[in-house]
Amino acid sequence: MKLTLSAEDQAFREEVREFMRTSLPEDIKARFERSIHLPKEDFVRWQKILYNKGWIAPAWPKEYGGTGWDPIKRYIFDQEMNAVGAPPPIAFAFSMVGPVLYTFGNQAQKDHFLPRILSSEDFWCQGFSEPGSGSDLASLKTRAVREGDEYVVNGSKIWTTLGQYADWIFCLVRTDGTVKKQEGISFLLIDMKTPGISVTPIITIDGGHEVNQVFFEDVRVPAENLVGEEGKGWTYAKFLLSHERTGIAGVGRSRHQLRKLKTLAAKEVDDEGRPLIENARFMERLAAVEIELMALDATVMRMITTSKSGRPGPESSLLKIKGTEIQQAITELLLEAVGPYAQPYLPESQHPGWNGEPISSLEANLAAPYYLNWRKSSIYGGSNEIQKNIIAKAFLGL
Repeated sequence: MKLTLSAEDQAFREEVREFMRTSLPEDIKARFERSIHLPKEDFVRWQKILYNKGWIAPAWPKEYGGTGWDPIKRYIFDQEMNAVGAPPPIAFAFSMVGPVLYTFGNQAQKDHFLPRILSSEDFWCQGFSEPGSGSDLASLKTRAVREGDEYVVNGSKIWTTLGQYADWIFCLVRTDGTVKKQEGISFLLIDMKTPGISVTPIITIDGGHEVNQVFFEDVRVPAENLVGEEGKGWTYAKFLLSHERTGIAGVGRSRHQLRKLKTLAAKEVDDEGRPLIENARFMERLAAVEIELMALDATVMRMITTSKSGRPGPESSLLKIKGTEIQQAITELLLEAVGPYAQPYLPESQHPGWNGEPISSLEANLAAPYYLNWRKSSIYGGSNEIQKNIIAKAFLGL
């Protein structure tokens, strides 16, 4: 497939490129480029800039505060944002709970939550996985028992990304234990300031505090915070996860990292003292990854231009698998490129305020944490093994 942008889309690309170049704060860009774990304030500041421009929710319908862009313009926007090294808006709010609310929520929920998501007044996290309920998400144990006008929630969620910053969490909870497990699940919105909620940090292998475990002990949640119908949460979760998996493919992000890898290959040398860019074996592997990325890019374009609904379906599993494989392959090549200079790893350098002296180059110092952190990409959002099962069922009828 060969795609040629129209003159209008080309002009739009230039507009987005100029906006990104002039509007992204340099300090946020520098921290994000160095893989520093951004504080909440940085996310919110950048999101407010996009909000004031009217570009914070490209995929949302215009009636709910979105841009009204067609799939091509949304794709261009994503590519240009990644090209400049800008942090994407928090997916939990804009790509996950937002679409669930404007699709399945009642009018009161739309009126209250959607404007607060757009303006970043509320910061969201996701409560799906549990200890023992990751890939088999439908086996979740967190219970919500109806008592009058409230649900009483008990249980815990794990791997809750950015939960330490969140004002709200959207949760899958079990409201009926007497039916098929998928049919006893509901979708509940919970204020993180509610008594009975505690957040415990989980420090990841790269030294970062990105994820948490969230505990619920007799947490009382207004029944009006139930999204859609009781027992229909699994349906809403599948809708949400198709959006998440499409985003995980990360074509723009991988293209940005590939450019950085090529620059690094021109500076680093192999065992024989030649620039890596002249090492046939290394460049063969780099070229293979780039070809895979080009194929993924074409697949994404084909899917977004042929989708009748404009929404991702089971084909998002294909994008998730290939996208994460490419991301991990790039991190492996990056680690190989810097060689032994990746060994003196300083996890403290990934946090705001660190002003120490790097032992080696910035690229080398980032290679190990980047490699370690991205081992997760083939697991979260539904492991790649689970995605293969979905493909087998949805496309092959197995």
